[in-house]
Amino acid sequence: MLAIAGGKGGCGKTTTAVGLARGLAALGTRPLVVDADLDMPDLHHRTGVDRRPGIDDAVKRGDPRGVAQSATRFPAIDVLPCGGADTATAAALFERLADDSERSGSPVLLDCPAGASPDAAAPLRAADRTVLVSTPRERSLRDAAKTAAMARELDAPPAAVVLVRSDGGVDPSELLGCEAVVHVPELSEPPLETEESAARHRQCAKSLSKRNI
Repeated sequence: MLAIAGGKGGCGKTTTAVGLARGLAALGTRPLVVDADLDMPDLHHRTGVDRRPGIDDAVKRGDPRGVAQSATRFPAIDVLPCGGADTATAAALFERLADDSERSGSPVLLDCPAGASPDAAAPLRAADRTVLVSTPRERSLRDAAKTAAMARELDAPPAAVVLVRSDGGVDPSELLGCEAVVHVPELSEPPLETEESAARHRQCAKSLSKRNI
């Protein structure tokens, strides 16, 4: 199970989570993307699904994938919105998904909140590895480095870095302690609607797949 995380809000985590899920779907899997950002949930908007049912409904019914919705805009992936979940309910779901993902081998991606709060730590604690998301700006990279350190402490070390709005001129591998870096350039259209963005996310998905993540 992958946590899609970064230190700054608005750095592109949700776009990366959806783009990476599409890349994994292109490899023949059926990814589930879960909105783990309880304070600022946005995944349902990006994927064209209803806000409910969500995490709390999945816990009550005991069937996360059965509750998840097929993404209207991207029908190859399933989406579980935040709904009305609180921290404890979300943490319970993440632990269950970790067990289910290990048994089934189907990818689960957690679209994490920014920062280092308990809500940000919960999905990292349940995940196997982390995909760090940042822009090339110094402040964003510094915040991503803090997220990388937290991910390592919680046994979800970085597996890849996605640097958005990047021309490739910045190499964050040493700062973030991860050599697998994918640069997504500045795009004139919404990223999820461009082939360039899709190609970069497929590149990242293939890299992760080779590592059996």
